[in-house]
Amino acid sequence: MALRVAGARTLARIARDGQSLRAALAPAQAPFADARDRALLAASVFAATRWWLRLDAALAQLMDKPLPPRAREVHALLVLGCAQIGLLAMPAYAVVAACVDASRALGQGQFAGLVNAVLRRYGRDSAPLAAHLDADPVTRHACPRWLIEAIEHDWPDQAAAILAASNAEAPLTLRVNLRHGTRAALHERFAAAGIEASAPAAAPAALVLAHSTDVTRLPGYAQGAFSVQDAAAQAVAAVLQPRDGMRVLDACAAPGGKAAHLLESAAVDLVALDSDASRLDRVRDNLRRLGLAAQVVAGDATTPAAWWDGRPFERILVDAPCSATGIIRRQPDIKLHRRAADIGVLAAGQRHILDALWPLLAPGGHLLYATCSILRAENEAVLAGFLAAHDDAGALPLPAQLGHPAGVGRQHLPGEDGMDGFFYGLLAKHA
Repeated sequence: MALRVAGARTLARIARDGQSLRAALAPAQAPFADARDRALLAASVFAATRWWLRLDAALAQLMDKPLPPRAREVHALLVLGCAQIGLLAMPAYAVVAACVDASRALGQGQFAGLVNAVLRRYGRDSAPLAAHLDADPVTRHACPRWLIEAIEHDWPDQAAAILAASNAEAPLTLRVNLRHGTRAALHERFAAAGIEASAPAAAPAALVLAHSTDVTRLPGYAQGAFSVQDAAAQAVAAVLQPRDGMRVLDACAAPGGKAAHLLESAAVDLVALDSDASRLDRVRDNLRRLGLAAQVVAGDATTPAAWWDGRPFERILVDAPCSATGIIRRQPDIKLHRRAADIGVLAAGQRHILDALWPLLAPGGHLLYATCSILRAENEAVLAGFLAAHDDAGALPLPAQLGHPAGVGRQHLPGEDGMDGFFYGLLAKHA
């Protein structure tokens, strides 16, 4: 019962208050000492968030009238219960009983009978209900209509696969710190500890775990043997090709995964910049655990005069703030929080960052523009506009393994090779 109470409150914060899933989930898990309870809470909240638009529509079919605003946690509890029955395949009788008890614990005991009736009916009438929900793409994919239309416009041949991959559970992928040892050695160490993992050919430093787990308990974590990072993001260092002695800027660095990878790849003088000073402690912690050093700076990439010392950079990484539409499988709350109007605002901000940082790049230097978006308005359109306005900028070719051609860049789509959606565009400044 306590787990359902925590789940309902967490889900209400996500769906009704606009709080991010990860920010809402972490404090909700903290009171549960048993790792199995924490895992079940996470699985339930992720499933309910991922399929909220479908399950919410299902409830509209099952109830005569909507619940009043004061019962928002009961509404979230019903969505959570439907997710546990229909998606996690938990015994319906157990879910119904626990959710009825949870409604009382939430101080909403007057709705206990409704909770009992609705969840029982959901379990009983799931087949005809599914047929009704599948008739509308929004409820079939649990995805807002504007985003479905944007994906179908930008990627008509791949849209169905993108929508399916965005609703799949993402694998837990690690990046081996090659300064500490080889991938093969860590793979063998995991195997000896009974931890199943695979080593994908497309990502030479990656290990993909067969099962999600608390990575802090894995062998080598405390010693900095690896970090958590999707294989698509791991390609950034190979594309930027830092070399020993270079001065490098990671312009949107938090939480520090790509900055760390650049430092693992070469002995560079790296500045890790982020506009959110509160997130920089995470960058410092990650670098410290991995045995790496960088200049960590709080500053706005669009106003370099406030933090730049005047020395040019030979490599710049702009991992720009974006819609994150390429990582919905990891952050399903994006489907609830993002709006169509956000895309133009984000694209303008991305262009502003590029324009501000371009003067900091040394002649002959390279700038990598990257996002975890799959929308062309944030990716190839931003670069096309930038190149048209800067005579001293040119695009460099990228290898086909980075994904589909997308203007002057390459686009990896969600689920391809088991990876996230990710855009890469590499620019050079004419000497």
